[in-house]
Amino acid sequence: MSGSDYILEVENISKNFGGLQAINRLSFRVEKGQIFSIIGPNGAGKTTAINLITGVYPATSGEIYLEGRQLYKKSPYQVAHMGIARTFQNVQVFQNMTVRENVMVGLHTKSRAGFLRCLLHTPLVMKEEKIIREKADGMLGFLGLDSKADQPAAGLPYGDQKRLEMARSLATEPRLLFLDEPVAGLNLQETEQMARTILNIQDKGITVVLVEHDMNLVMGISNTVTVLNYGEKIAQGSSEEIQNNPKVIEAYLGKEF
Repeated sequence: MSGSDYILEVENISKNFGGLQAINRLSFRVEKGQIFSIIGPNGAGKTTAINLITGVYPATSGEIYLEGRQLYKKSPYQVAHMGIARTFQNVQVFQNMTVRENVMVGLHTKSRAGFLRCLLHTPLVMKEEKIIREKADGMLGFLGLDSKADQPAAGLPYGDQKRLEMARSLATEPRLLFLDEPVAGLNLQETEQMARTILNIQDKGITVVLVEHDMNLVMGISNTVTVLNYGEKIAQGSSEEIQNNPKVIEAYLGKEF
């Protein structure tokens, strides 16, 4: 497979926090258009790996490439401009804004109008605001939140807040989307709805990297699964291969899986 078939290449990245080695020489490659899942016990280094890729933390060593472009030492906003978006374990929506305004925040990263034009409400600004509002409404429709566009985000149920955060991330028009435990705290019906949403995102041509503890979700929708334990990769393969891997069963899934 040629390098152009991969959207993300992680090569031997490590991260030390003082004397603690959170990630140890981790390598993996994500094919374009995949749902690529990262699983492992609590403390395995899953979220730390995402934070390294998205610029939240600098890697102690190693290389990270997005479609052949180096991500090393890039800031989070630079990473976002390159085409990567993410959600977080703990929902982070703007509580005092409406649902629509939350999504419009993501779309403003694509705005061409500068501070002075915004201050003066120039025709360009007014035109862009109209486009941004229309795109926000379209994204809310895609996530099933269009009927709640004018409601305060703080009043949304937890599951809807999760989808709102996803809508805001998608508004940046990413090619690669990281989802950090998107179904944590959701009931069975909400989890099934989220699974359909993730598959719909994949259908739009967006590559998804999923970090999740819900094994039914992971095994049901993933093309490739990577397993971490104590900051190291111990296995990678299809859902079936991972479920039958003795190292994974011992470290994480359990004999009953």
